[in-house]
Amino acid sequence: MNKSDLKIVFFGTPEFAVASLESLVNNGYNVVGVVTMPDKPAGRGHKLLHSPVKQYAEKHGLHLMQPEKLKNPEFIAELQSLDADLFIVIAFRMLPEVVWNMPPMGTFNLHASLLPRYRGAAPINRAVMNGDTETGVSTFMLKHEIDTGDILQQVKVDIKPEDNVGDVHDKLMTLGAELTLDTVDHLVKGDLKPIPQEKLIGDIEPCPAPKIFTEDCMIDWNKDAVTIHNQVRGLSPYPAARAELHRSESEKEMLKILKTAVKDMPSIGVGKVKIENGTMTVGTGHGCIELLEVHPAGKKRMDVASFLRGAHLGECFLS
Repeated sequence: MNKSDLKIVFFGTPEFAVASLESLVNNGYNVVGVVTMPDKPAGRGHKLLHSPVKQYAEKHGLHLMQPEKLKNPEFIAELQSLDADLFIVIAFRMLPEVVWNMPPMGTFNLHASLLPRYRGAAPINRAVMNGDTETGVSTFMLKHEIDTGDILQQVKVDIKPEDNVGDVHDKLMTLGAELTLDTVDHLVKGDLKPIPQEKLIGDIEPCPAPKIFTEDCMIDWNKDAVTIHNQVRGLSPYPAARAELHRSESEKEMLKILKTAVKDMPSIGVGKVKIENGTMTVGTGHGCIELLEVHPAGKKRMDVASFLRGAHLGECFLS
């Protein structure tokens, strides 16, 4: 089968998925359909926001579908009419079996972790938050249970000590595009041997990677400095770790914390803040954290020295 003969339907929404879609198109594959999330109102004017995948599909004249419900009979009929050989899913939502079981070559997913290490919606965040030094991308065939299908291929990448989740996201986006293309190339050749994830569990400890919620972003200063530092890295630049800055017993404000460094010194007291020579150090349950970059409410992100010049802080603490 030639590249142009293989008919692909691509499912995806964010920028992370665009890189893989673009790789397929640029390398001559026949993407006969693109499925993305419906437009959502955003901002004060509630202007409809088009997903990055939609923007790419429209720019390149690809057949676009935005179903509200994936079991909608009209959507199912439209998918069937495309007579695709293969479905590819990247950063989308869970597909019903009537969809993923449709194409003769099946449906594969690109997942941003070394499965079965992280299963869930936020594998990149969780890997950095947990202090992992390695992650990667996996392609695997879809089946009923989420992120449990047989693995097709994997590529590893180091997580450097200075990397935040944005850095790792960008590395995996590029690697993922390369792996998606390579996986399709090998599926066309028919020389891939899928590996059941159960065979890898002895070597890789599975860990849940649930969606990030507001409570995951709040810093508990009773934890040790390394854990808090990794939490900040794993949530920066978005949605960002945060804490309440108490100027007094009655005056407080929310502060997003985007960059920190672990200080090799005894704790100065949980949540207590030491301001000295344009630096801001916070005590934790074990050790101290120096804040390097913050985002005060209603202002732009800035280095701590700039924040301190405008904040006029006296005795304060974080909770």
